Amino acid sequence: MTQPPIRFDNGGAYERGMGVWSGLAGEVFLDWLAPAPGMRWIDIGCGSGAFTELLMRRCAPSDTQGVDPSEPQLAFARTRPGTAGAVFQQGDAMALPFEADRFDAAVMALVIFFVPDPAKGVAEMARVVRPGGTIAAYAWDVLNGGFPFEPLQAELRALGVPPSLPPSPEASRTEVMRTLWEGAGLEAVETRAIEVRRSFQDFDDFWSASTATGSIKPLLAEMPATEAAAFKDRVRARLPADAAGRITYGARANAVKGIVATR
Repeated sequence: MTQPPIRFDNGGAYERGMGVWSGLAGEVFLDWLAPAPGMRWIDIGCGSGAFTELLMRRCAPSDTQGVDPSEPQLAFARTRPGTAGAVFQQGDAMALPFEADRFDAAVMALVIFFVPDPAKGVAEMARVVRPGGTIAAYAWDVLNGGFPFEPLQAELRALGVPPSLPPSPEASRTEVMRTLWEGAGLEAVETRAIEVRRSFQDFDDFWSASTATGSIKPLLAEMPATEAAAFKDRVRARLPADAAGRITYGARANAVKGIVATR
């Protein structure tokens, strides 16, 4: 048994599972960036618009462009009340559909490790951002147990099922991020870890949110019912609840930021 490739084509399911985690990490990320209001932003790999909405609420941008390869995700992003005024379009992170120096800031929120050629993606961010502008990203620490769905992945590994990884998992490492940013000629490069915690009303709440999207849902569908039930029980054992039945645990992301040099 092997896990299928990671795909996010259902905006609603993504929002229920990963979107909440993204928002938690995004809050810390934006605190770290501390951007000025009125900036022109591009959100690359915007997906369901979870980070775009946070960006618009927190940063009062003068222009917000969201780019993603998945039209179903973009369709969901356009329905979010908090993204009114943002423009969403299909696009490739390695060939952005914008002219040079178009933006004040470019971000990849949980995206850099999905880019087949991360160096090319960073170079594209630097191309479309003006000199003195900001290039930043954060990504789950998938190679060191930081992924939000780690309780599920750990149990799959125990069954001998290798985890589904994005195309460029090494790009989630702090040292690789720094190398990518410096290799693109960015200045004042900084990195940091982001630790977040999420609570679920009970195990059923966790289970429904965590198995709604990504690679786990089709994998569970392939399991015989008895195996799937046993798997669920083993995951439950990894997540002890408090006296009220709530389950709380954490995830970890790595982040990087840099400034576009004067050309």
